Amino acid sequence: MVTWLDIDTDGAPRVALLDGTAEGLDENALRTRARKVGEAVGAGAVSRSYCHPYALVGWHTGPLGVDIERVVPCDEQFGSSICTPTEIVRASRATDRELISLWSSKEALSKALGDALDYVPRRLESPAGWPAGVCGVWRAATLPAPSGYCAWACWRAR
Repeated sequence: MVTWLDIDTDGAPRVALLDGTAEGLDENALRTRARKVGEAVGAGAVSRSYCHPYALVGWHTGPLGVDIERVVPCDEQFGSSICTPTEIVRASRATDRELISLWSSKEALSKALGDALDYVPRRLESPAGWPAGVCGVWRAATLPAPSGYCAWACWRAR
């Protein structure tokens, strides 16, 4: 099942949430389905993220990153491994959901910037801290996600 997610910002990307449970998809079939949904859109930038049984697929005219993560228990080591010095104080009081959301926002941003593996989370300020989801030419938004999940989109404004 594909659900279109609304981002209430001019020039925002289109994002679809795929629910593999509704179609009885295992992890590999979900990935295949998400690729097909992305290919159907045609030209433009496409970003995908998987956290079985869900996947996100985003499309935009410019750089874009999407991410979905399951909320799991986080220990202090996780927080210190993903937070910049500015974020670490807030993270020490954060809930598991807030830490996973912080991580998801950084994953979406790093995908939008290029190769997600090129970025060290402790050196990348989270879009969760951007006033009104704006930082220069970059935009970010939390996405509606199923219960127990966090999702983000980051994109370059036109």
